[in-house]
Amino acid sequence: MSTLITSIITGLGSGAVYALLAVSFVIIFRATGVLNFAQPGLLILGVFFCSYFAVNSGLPFWAAVVLAMVVVALIAMVVERIAIRPQVGQPVFAAALVTVGVLTILLIAAFRLFDSAARTINDPWQLHQFCLVSGETGCAIPVYHNTIARFVISMAVLALLGWWLTRSRVGLAMRATSLDQETALAQGIDVGRMFSLSWAIGGALAALAGILLAANGSVAQATDGLFALVALPALILGGIDSLKGAVVGGLLIGLISAITSTYQPIHAPWLGPNFENVAPYLVMILVLLIRPYGLYGTKEVQRV
Repeated sequence: MSTLITSIITGLGSGAVYALLAVSFVIIFRATGVLNFAQPGLLILGVFFCSYFAVNSGLPFWAAVVLAMVVVALIAMVVERIAIRPQVGQPVFAAALVTVGVLTILLIAAFRLFDSAARTINDPWQLHQFCLVSGETGCAIPVYHNTIARFVISMAVLALLGWWLTRSRVGLAMRATSLDQETALAQGIDVGRMFSLSWAIGGALAALAGILLAANGSVAQATDGLFALVALPALILGGIDSLKGAVVGGLLIGLISAITSTYQPIHAPWLGPNFENVAPYLVMILVLLIRPYGLYGTKEVQRV
């Protein structure tokens, strides 16, 4: 039981990061209709900038985090204006392919600007842990500080974002744009500005997700360009256009990965090592076979 509880806590911490990433995809997709494959590049830039500000510039950790998010948000806005805005009215797959090219450019730029030496972000949690439940032979359920930090910070940011989208005028304008761009234009909403803002928010969320992932010292894992694509199963599981689905899908994928990592080597070693990286995609395929639009996705109805 202690092993299961530890896996669940770890899975919720990782799932919160997946939820942040999935929401960053959804924000951009709902506003522009583009599935942004450049998110891994924005995530990596967020980690590198945070490391630079915290270590090289000597800023406090929280100041480095905020500044890194702002810089990545500005980069995302520039990318949207230069590379994505001209694709308005073009086929959806064309814009998606453009984001793949943007990803390549961002990765090259990131590793040219910041050398590949070992990095840290000087986070306050490091590898510290506390004992949630003590046993006869010691700590039965150890919990890392960064796991709690990931979950609390991610959920707080997502709750604040949800409140802002439903209560503020700009948030309501973004929602109106995501529902119908032509109607939003007719109501006097600056749709182009909403496009830029959605990319800025998506970039900032991706940067924060990368920073939280690197907060346990695994900067190398956070700067793996393929990590952000782990959010795709969460995105598709919850529904590609649903913010609620992105959060639920992220948490579920985190739990599935953690539990698989704990029990698969014991009960199904024949599946091979690192099977926890495959499990989310298998779950994604099964869900798509049953619910093609995900758990909370909007069903597309075509009248003939």
